[in-house]
Amino acid sequence: MKKEINVVGAIIVDGSTVLAAQRSSMMSLPGMWEFPGGKIEPGETPREALVRELQEELMCTAEIGDEVASTRYEYDFGFVTLTTFYSRLVDGDPRLTEHSEIRWIEATALNSVEWAPADIPAVETVVHDFSMAEE
Repeated sequence: MKKEINVVGAIIVDGSTVLAAQRSSMMSLPGMWEFPGGKIEPGETPREALVRELQEELMCTAEIGDEVASTRYEYDFGFVTLTTFYSRLVDGDPRLTEHSEIRWIEATALNSVEWAPADIPAVETVVHDFSMAEE
């Protein structure tokens, strides 16, 4: 039976741009892009896990907003359930600690990089939301 992994991701918005993080060669799915975040620890709510992960991974603090999507995806190493939330930075600038690159990308151009499969439904929602806002 495959492992079940529950993770959270932050869709950090600054104006019309969104922060994307590229997975390093030391991580599974190397080179693919994702919304920063990580595993939910026992006893944590998804929002609490996301605040903690952003502090650990990017050395910054974010305010966690509305849920965007929850996706379950089967990878070769297990089933990942990713829940993403719109977020905004409230303290600090994101710094690289685990990823190979972080980049602010125009929300309507998020499809310009190769996303990890579990992140794609959230990417599509964000692109749609920002496209509708421009009309």
